[in-house]
Amino acid sequence: MPAALSIAGSDSSAGAGLQADLKTFSALGVYGATVVAAVTAQSTKGVTAVHNVPADMIFAQMDAVFSDLRVRAVKTGMLGGEAGVLAVAEGLERWTHGIPIVIDPVTVSTSGSRLLEKNAEAALVACLFPLAALITPNLLEAAALLGMQPAASESEARKQAARLLSMGPRAVLLKGGHAAGSEATDFFYDGVTFRAYSASRIATKNTHGTGCTLASAIAAFLVKGLTMEDAIGEAKTYLQGALERASDLSIGAGAGPLPHFYRQTPRV
Repeated sequence: MPAALSIAGSDSSAGAGLQADLKTFSALGVYGATVVAAVTAQSTKGVTAVHNVPADMIFAQMDAVFSDLRVRAVKTGMLGGEAGVLAVAEGLERWTHGIPIVIDPVTVSTSGSRLLEKNAEAALVACLFPLAALITPNLLEAAALLGMQPAASESEARKQAARLLSMGPRAVLLKGGHAAGSEATDFFYDGVTFRAYSASRIATKNTHGTGCTLASAIAAFLVKGLTMEDAIGEAKTYLQGALERASDLSIGAGAGPLPHFYRQTPRV
């Protein structure tokens, strides 16, 4: 059975990170494996502590998974620090060989806590972006990577997507969830095709892990053999359905998690 691999941080509240990725893989019928790059003490209200996993342990986990499982797509999320980024890049160069890699360049949590050390951003761009089939920054992450203000229009989003593409990935999905308006629009660009994916904005506080969920859903659909654009479209549909059902859950006092298994749980 082919597998999707998540290389990311652990969220003790299970709303984001590795736990959200595993739930997404399972909900979409794909076997999920993990490499723990960081451990967070985290609740729906925020992150209170972070421990970065040593590079040699990241290597060991990657070797164990790739040497045994049929990994057919990789998703990366929170990688902690520069040593973690470099370890992941070296492991991917050793093992992936054509396997699509979806990189979610997580820098800051939904609650505002920094999840990627500032000195690791250059390594992320230099060492991981050139390996990526797709990167999925949100507007704030893209602005930070580019040293610009967040895109406020489609024309600005096009320009920023093009600049991000010049950093080495084969395609960019610039997520527009942080923009204003009744619709949330993500912009895809691969150097040839520019495509907008729009969906109605859902009023819910349960948005913890939306970025992780989208990126891991894309990876799951790539495992199933879909093209990149179709995988993004199916992942967007899955995420939108989860957001529409998000208020079914009441977990924690802050930004709650998504109901990842909503398709297997009929609404009553």
